Amino acid sequence: MDSNSEIKVVVASDVHDRDSIGVEIYLNDELTLEIFRDDTKKSREVSLYKKYVPLSVVEESIAIFKREIPWAFIENDEPSQR
Repeated sequence: MDSNSEIKVVVASDVHDRDSIGVEIYLNDELTLEIFRDDTKKSREVSLYKKYVPLSVVEESIAIFKREIPWAFIENDEPSQR
């Protein structure tokens, strides 16, 4: 990662638009990308909020996601109360 950049990680969950948990990555206090595990769709997704994101930040973000977020999807037979 660029030594001039400050990375901040927020573990976040979402049960409104999607049933998921993941990490939001802030670079210099700006939301740069997020990686989420969506239990409803049984998928893992990356969203970029900046046009250019250093590869080192993407690689570190993936490592953080794998370390902080359980890999297995959560089975929920009942619809969530939204």
